[in-house]
Amino acid sequence: MNLDWRIHPAGFLVGVFLVVPAFHGSSAAQAQGPYRLTLREAIERGLQANLSVLVAGTRVQESEGAATRSYSHLLPHLRTQTYANFQNRNLRAFGLSLPGLPVPEVIGPFSNYDFRVYADQNILDLESYRSWRASQDQIQSGKLDYQDARDRIVRSVASLYLNGQAAQARIEAAESRVTASEALDKLARDKHDAGTATGVDVLRAQVQLANDKQALLVEQNQYKQALLALARNIGMNPGTPLELAEPLRFQSIPSSQAEMLLASALLSRSDYLSLASQRQSLTEQQRANRARYYPKLSISGNYGGLGRSIGDLRGTEFIQGQIDFTLFDRDRKGEAEELAARIQRVDDQIADLRRGIEEEIREALLNLESAADQVTVAQEGRDLAQRELDLTQDRFQSGVTNNVEVITAQDELARAQENYILAVASYADAKFALARAAGNTEKNLGQYLANP
Repeated sequence: MNLDWRIHPAGFLVGVFLVVPAFHGSSAAQAQGPYRLTLREAIERGLQANLSVLVAGTRVQESEGAATRSYSHLLPHLRTQTYANFQNRNLRAFGLSLPGLPVPEVIGPFSNYDFRVYADQNILDLESYRSWRASQDQIQSGKLDYQDARDRIVRSVASLYLNGQAAQARIEAAESRVTASEALDKLARDKHDAGTATGVDVLRAQVQLANDKQALLVEQNQYKQALLALARNIGMNPGTPLELAEPLRFQSIPSSQAEMLLASALLSRSDYLSLASQRQSLTEQQRANRARYYPKLSISGNYGGLGRSIGDLRGTEFIQGQIDFTLFDRDRKGEAEELAARIQRVDDQIADLRRGIEEEIREALLNLESAADQVTVAQEGRDLAQRELDLTQDRFQSGVTNNVEVITAQDELARAQENYILAVASYADAKFALARAAGNTEKNLGQYLANP
């Protein structure tokens, strides 16, 4: 079997034009590196793609549709109807007979044509009006729930970004410890070769270096997991290479008073205002329930053509006014009891949420003050631990002591670095918690991200 491997020149050119751009795009993507993500951009992406926000938005649309349906009861209803028929009629079946006269029992066939427009309009219907007002309050409650969902996503994304920042800071601290352990290992080998250190010193330095390398691998994996969780919650592909553009830093904000924040939070917290709108809607539903016993005035009519044939159509019309009274309606009593129970439940939720908001504000302020003090103490402890490490390294290099003191100082520095990271992360988390507790999180987030 012979195979012809000749390539047509035109086909070769097409292949080149297809392969080269693809290779160039792949090379450019690799050269571009990971995507640098800021905190504000992460929040914006989360607000656009998070499922909770999307679901809350559809609920607003659903409540608007329900309000449109409720308002339709106050508007005129128009419909048209036309028909043509061909029929026979049995007069005896209708009780029509003339004894002694030659009247057939069945008449027809004959045709009948009718084209007509019907209209109905409620003139006075307080029940439908109050129901429509209740639906308007439901729309407002849905919009507030939507904003509350956005505020909660701001808080959630900020916490996920903070977890990534803390993991990134731990990687930097672990890398510094690996560097210090590598220097200690080299120093122990050099001193052992010079006869001023024992083999135990070399082995001890090697063990410390191995432990620090393992700790670095653990922190790197924790950082990658934090980025995965962040990407998932802001609508990005978890496989997208990410890099946090803002490292973990201590950024202080002015202190606030709980009483002032509580007063403003009750006027701006979307979840609290949503409950108030729900209560107003229930109040309107109670009024609609009472209006079920009020008279209803409506008018209806129709106009169209009626005839034996299309060419014989004659205009006919009909109009009537109608007043309806409800004399007995057991369902109204049951609905009234149901609405009263729902109002009581909302009142209890409002009172509980008010206490919860105050607790959140006071807790966030306490954590903010405590974390600020912890940052100061942790920074001092980290500086002292670094000085201790420098002194023990000098003592070991001078041959005054072995490297046990150096390794102990390294462990103390690692603990001090972790304390500092925890303190800074706790302060940042307290800021986000205060922003959430004070209300208008999305709008006022900037003042909690002030640069130092």
